[in-house]
Amino acid sequence: MNKVPHSRLRPRWLFLASCFGLVGLAAGHSLLFAPAYGAQLGYRTLRLSNNEISATTTDYLLSFYLSTVGPLGSISIQFCSNDPLIGDPCVAPVGFDDSNAVLADQVGPGGFSISNLSTSNKIILTRPLAITPISFASYHFTGITNPSVPGSYYARVQTFSTTNTTGQASDYGGIAFAILNDIAISAEVPPYLIFCTGLTIANLNCANASGDYIDFGELSTSRTSSGSSQMLVATNAQSGYNVTAYGTTLTSGNNVITALTNNDVARPGVAQFGFNLRANTTPPDGDDPSGPGTGAPTAFYDQPNSYRFDSGDTIISNTAPDNLREYTASYIVNVPATQAPGIYVSTLTYIALATF
Repeated sequence: MNKVPHSRLRPRWLFLASCFGLVGLAAGHSLLFAPAYGAQLGYRTLRLSNNEISATTTDYLLSFYLSTVGPLGSISIQFCSNDPLIGDPCVAPVGFDDSNAVLADQVGPGGFSISNLSTSNKIILTRPLAITPISFASYHFTGITNPSVPGSYYARVQTFSTTNTTGQASDYGGIAFAILNDIAISAEVPPYLIFCTGLTIANLNCANASGDYIDFGELSTSRTSSGSSQMLVATNAQSGYNVTAYGTTLTSGNNVITALTNNDVARPGVAQFGFNLRANTTPPDGDDPSGPGTGAPTAFYDQPNSYRFDSGDTIISNTAPDNLREYTASYIVNVPATQAPGIYVSTLTYIALATF
């Protein structure tokens, strides 16, 4: 059996990341106000679909309990910025406009429509006079523009036994509501590319990467020498990642062990240097990719018992964000009887690039 002195392989790794990722999130805010109680109207609420300043096409849902039995022909809903007290002068909220309001729905005493006596801060509902018992009433308006200044505002509600809100009010009460500045929430998801190499990487954790030197021992013409190292990759890059291998075949001075630039099986007695990223049986070495990720070796390096090395080859690829994925590189070396003696050494560099 012919022997050649020791050969060595020292894999190295390099971590590269590029670009920047930002995720933005915007959120609005809606508000349900606790009921307030006036002199006569019972439980009452005013609910807004959007309580941000200057919000247009906002829905206002007004609900209350009537507390007087008798004829009901009109309802006044006046919006003020100063207070909810019936009889006080009403200061119209800046920017508020209900002139495009639509009565979309009504529950309880019905048959109402919006009167042409309404103003930009007062909605008047009218209908033919009808006797109404003590009951729950709810009116849903759409198309209202909120005030343009944040703060507290008030709705003054009155019911009348006339069809045009004239005469003495039957029931009355005030409701407070709030208009807020726009509320925005943002969050940043930083871009990341995890990449490391070692002879072993336990528990899918780069902190456990160990070793960077493979000693093939004495090479023989009658058997294939083998060894392995591992790589761990993960990224949130939108277009995934690629891992590329660079370096030279095993050399000793001017003496070279031929690299397998075309895929081939291991052939003892023939000059060969190459690797793949699969579990192999000839020789029995290596492992298939593992971990929760979905990345895979490229075609040349994804064939069990078939080996290759061509500097600059992309050896691993994925086109989408990927979870942790561990790859095992299985190296082989064969030499002929004519191989010159010496210490044969190679250094391989693996580069991972992510596309954000």
